[in-house]
Amino acid sequence: MNLSYFIAKRISFKRTGGFTGTIHRIAVASVAIGIAISLISFMILGGFQNEISNKVFAFTGHFQVMRFMSGNAFEESPTSKKSDFFRDYSGQDYIVHVQSFAHKPGLLKGDNEVEGVLMKGVGPEFDTLAFKNSIKKGRFIQFSDSSASNEVMLSTKIANKLLLDVGDRVTMYFVQEPPRFRRLEIVGLYETLLENFDDKIIIGDIQTIRNLNAWTDDQVGGFEVFVKDSKKLEEYIDPLYEVLDYNLKLVKVKDKYMEIFDWLHLLNNNVYIFLGLILFVAAFNMVSILFILIMERTQMIGILKALGARNSQIRRIFVWNGIRIIGRGMLIGNTLALGFGWLQDKFRLIPLDPENYYMSFVPIFWNWPVFIILNAMVLLVTSLVLFLPAMVISNIQPIKSIRFD
Repeated sequence: MNLSYFIAKRISFKRTGGFTGTIHRIAVASVAIGIAISLISFMILGGFQNEISNKVFAFTGHFQVMRFMSGNAFEESPTSKKSDFFRDYSGQDYIVHVQSFAHKPGLLKGDNEVEGVLMKGVGPEFDTLAFKNSIKKGRFIQFSDSSASNEVMLSTKIANKLLLDVGDRVTMYFVQEPPRFRRLEIVGLYETLLENFDDKIIIGDIQTIRNLNAWTDDQVGGFEVFVKDSKKLEEYIDPLYEVLDYNLKLVKVKDKYMEIFDWLHLLNNNVYIFLGLILFVAAFNMVSILFILIMERTQMIGILKALGARNSQIRRIFVWNGIRIIGRGMLIGNTLALGFGWLQDKFRLIPLDPENYYMSFVPIFWNWPVFIILNAMVLLVTSLVLFLPAMVISNIQPIKSIRFD
């Protein structure tokens, strides 16, 4: 058996009491708290990024394809479903889904209030499954083959402002020449908690916008493109440009809603700084604790040297002891973090203010590769710093240390 490891086990806190046991427990607790806080931070960060990104992408797609235009920023110039892009996109294996859309501004009139809104017209190909989590009441609109549907979905925020609910009928006045209006039936309420959508957008039938703009049945405002992997958007830009018609442009949704994704990026930076501080504190604690253990075991070191033990053998005793402390702390820390993550993910115990955080609860995202890398990083950094205090063992003289009190 390895002598250094054997002695390290004998002086561990399971086999000793008093001051040594207390020091070991403090060391384990510091490592456990550090790894638990780090893991929880990454789970919450990943949850925020995943939840908010999915809400945006479900509403807009990963990319939008539309015609170059000037003038009214709220409306698009019409493009056709007969375009080469729409006819040929199914041959691109990285494209999962494409759906058409169009926008039309107007005034929505309730019984007592009027609100400026933007109708987003969608067609039967709209991905209702991705949007399902945002539906808070009622149902999604239904489409008719023969005519435009008069059904619409409002955000809960717009509905509350106008004192409306599912089943109510409203009038929407459209800004055009000459002005026109439509009587609409509210069949559902949605909620994303994102101001860009909830403050101004209602969802209706794209055929209504075609009729108002005098478009043909194949004309749309643009196409929303969903790709396989939202983390590889940059890689898809060049292939998408290759299949676009000359009169169409590509808009990355992350650029269109830059303020949202910049905020998520800033959260990334905060967590990395926090992780650096945690690693520094954990490393500093391990160095300090190992110094204390070496001082307490000075007599043992002197006796081992007198019996012929080499400095490297004695150093390995304390390194092994430190690694056992780190391993125990990491085990407890991972258990605490994963337990908290499971409870929060299942029961949503910790609420949030949706006005400030875009969601009503603390989200959790299970990113196992990041968890493994984080554990490996903590183990590597704290294990390496163990060799620093162990170097002082070379300066301990047997005669003085045996008499050390």
